[in-house]
This record gives sequence, C-alpha cells and structure tokens, in this order.
Amino acid sequence: MDKVTFFLPTRKGSQRVINKNTRPFAGYEGGLIENKIHQLVQTKKIDEIILSTNDEQCIAIAEKYSSDKRLKIISRSEELCLSTTNLQDLICYVPTITEAEHILWGHVTTPLCGADQYDAGVELYLSKLGEGYDSLIGVTELKNFLLNKEGKLVNNTTDIPWPRTQDLEALYEINHTMFLAKREVYVEQKNRIGKKPLLHIMDEIHSFDIDWEDDFTIAEVMYKNLYK
Repeated sequence: MDKVTFFLPTRKGSQRVINKNTRPFAGYEGGLIENKIHQLVQTKKIDEIILSTNDEQCIAIAEKYSSDKRLKIISRSEELCLSTTNLQDLICYVPTITEAEHILWGHVTTPLCGADQYDAGVELYLSKLGEGYDSLIGVTELKNFLLNKEGKLVNNTTDIPWPRTQDLEALYEINHTMFLAKREVYVEQKNRIGKKPLLHIMDEIHSFDIDWEDDFTIAEVMYKNLYK
C-alpha cells in the first residue's frame, strides 16, 4: 500500500514575519495554520496529516479539526524548533514519527497551495514511481534573462546575445509547496529530495510563498481574490 503522510512543521517565534503562523489571515482567525489544515483535511490522496510543533497556539487551532482521524498532533522537542536547528536533524526526525511509505513535506507559508494541488502532486508522483523517480519537488519555471554576478546570462544556450525569452534555457525555482519522497530517501540518504527527483512545475499563484512581511499582505490579497 502506498501510504502518504503530510509532514507540517511549525514552531514558536518568527523573526521575519511576526506571529506569521497564527495571526488572522484572509478570514481565518487561526491564521495560516488554520488555513493549511483546512486545506489538508479536504485532500483525497493524503492518508495521514502530522502537525509537528512546539507552539501551543498552533496545537489549539489544529485541535478544532481533530474529527478528521488522519490528523495527528505531535509535540516536537525544543532543540528541533530553534532558528538555529540544522535542517538535516529535522529530516532525520521525520521518519521516526511515521510509518508511511511516502512523506510529503509542506509549509503553512504557501497558503494558496490547496487540496487540489496536493492531490495532483501525489497522483503525479505515484504514477511516475515505475519510471525510477524517487521524489517530487514543487517548482516554478523561470524563463527570463538571468545574470550571474559578472553580468553574464546564465541561461542563454543560443549563439546570439539576446534570444527570445521562450528560447532561453528554463531554470526551476523550488517553491516550497511540496517535497514528496519515498521513506527510504529520508532514512538512507538523509534527505527530502532523492537521487532522481521529478520536477512538478506549478503556476506562480499557487506557488506563492510567504517569506517577508510584505509577502503576508500580498498573499492575503491574492487569497481573498482567488477564494473569497
């Protein structure tokens, strides 16, 4: 059986966006964490939802959705919730709290990525396992003139200095919507991206990621226009 778990990490404190997880967002009094759990309980392809946190406020908000038996709330130790916590340590922690064959790591900070997007990602990933892929990454395609620090175009593979943008080599930005991988990738490679990842190209709207205070405001406007 291809059991898929969603790993949703949050922690107390935010240095760039104050109280970003729990302050009201687009009509959700419980903020980004409530929005994300609301989205996750609407999925059809996810078998288990794990909220991993040290934040009592996140836990209280999540408990409102406890009627969905897929949802598990697991307190995470303080040493794994620091701003200085090594991502590698958190990656190694994940397979200790789930037995699922496949782990989808996502974040509350991508509020426009909802149930439909997650289900589509899982369906694509499972359909490609037979082709040797061991993981899937949500990405956004970049097709524009990109320079290195020397001012050289890094994605021009043509023999002319200014090709059409559609003729530039595509590059891909990780959008943090989803990192989906086999359990063994976590255990054996100590990674959330395997040796043969599938790039799941997504549109910019559903890929929007909140990293700074301005992003929170923009995401709220986008969300209200798209869903309200």
